[in-house]
Amino acid sequence: MNTADLNAVAPSAPAAPAVAAPTTAFVGASWVALLLGMTGFLTGLFNASMDLSEKGFYLTLLLFGLFGAVSVQKSVRDRAEGIEVSALYLGLSWAAVGVSLSLLSIGLWNAELARSEKGFYAMAFGLAMYAAVAVQKNVRDLAVGNRTAARSSSGASASIGAGETGPADNPLRWRLGS
Repeated sequence: MNTADLNAVAPSAPAAPAVAAPTTAFVGASWVALLLGMTGFLTGLFNASMDLSEKGFYLTLLLFGLFGAVSVQKSVRDRAEGIEVSALYLGLSWAAVGVSLSLLSIGLWNAELARSEKGFYAMAFGLAMYAAVAVQKNVRDLAVGNRTAARSSSGASASIGAGETGPADNPLRWRLGS
């Protein structure tokens, strides 16, 4: 094949990297870690002798941090797969993670808690954040695996609507399993 032939057969969209499906053990361990981190953090808040407003502050930080971690994972993964992600959204996602970690650190530093309690909250928060990223990755990997399996068993044209060639063309119109 000469260079003219190679230029004529250029792909229309970048191919998504091959993704291995996560093992059942890893999926289970990720969910257990997420539930353990969240349950530990929330149990600590429920049993803490602090004002209700302070408990609400820590609960909000947990939810904000989990949202930020999942958003960062999704944004980074989308960019790796060639799906457009605005720099603003990616920056806001990283800012959400940074702000939640900073506010947790400041709150625990100034809280009138034993150092062991502060460490417990920090470790439960960290476990929940890590596990949220792992669970999001597993959900995404399983969705990609199911989409690939559906296309290979029924043919690529059966899972793609008229005028669509795949998620690289328009990710908003891509439908799983239809």
